[in-house]
Amino acid sequence: MLNSGTHAQAANLTIGVVPGVYADSVAVAAQEAKAEGLDVKVVEFSDWTTPNVALAAGDLDLNYFQNKLFAANASRQRGYTFADVGLGTLLNVGLYSLKHASFEAIPKGGSVAVPNDPVNQGRALLLLQKAGLVRLKDGVGAMGTLDDIVENPKKLVFTEVEGPQLARITSDVDLAVGYPHFIIASKAFDPGRALLFSGLDDVDYAVRFYARRDNADNPDIRKFVKIYQTSAKVRTAISKGFADNPKLYSIVWAQ
Repeated sequence: MLNSGTHAQAANLTIGVVPGVYADSVAVAAQEAKAEGLDVKVVEFSDWTTPNVALAAGDLDLNYFQNKLFAANASRQRGYTFADVGLGTLLNVGLYSLKHASFEAIPKGGSVAVPNDPVNQGRALLLLQKAGLVRLKDGVGAMGTLDDIVENPKKLVFTEVEGPQLARITSDVDLAVGYPHFIIASKAFDPGRALLFSGLDDVDYAVRFYARRDNADNPDIRKFVKIYQTSAKVRTAISKGFADNPKLYSIVWAQ
């Protein structure tokens, strides 16, 4: 779970990430920061729960893996007191099928894999609605669940899966919601082959840097976030992490 360099002195900052482009781009930013006298330790997690537990416990100064809706929901559930300290990349999610070339070709009773956490499941359902495969209750918004589906003309059967694992089961279902950075990391298939992508209208889902509220004004945190947002090498790492495919992401802080 731990992925960090060797440091002769205690790190100024410890940041938690998930594998793929977030970890890779933060590692580049850490190298840039070191040249400016800021020592940053990068810790890699394989799930979407532990990075917040570790941040709340003081084991991390920052984490970088979640959007503001996810963070707000986690804070409601667990009582976290986090602060958003910087905007990161917007990951465009997609609807992927390795069996069918169109939504029309998906059979009645077809299998669909969606994220199991409430925020990302809500985003997935909105994308499925945009594709014309389901209709949700009026006014559901970003926090919809499978129970909010009011029309399902193909009688699709849904399987709930933890987000990082969706890429690995896409070949087993008729359709899956996919996160390009996890698809790239898994090397399972081409992340650019989605039947439909989300876009800039999903800006609330941009990944952000989070710190504990009582540490949010730490000048080292502010310095690191600025390095991340302004470094040309970080920008290159982000592009590479998304297979140099602009359909897969947006640099929203520069919009």
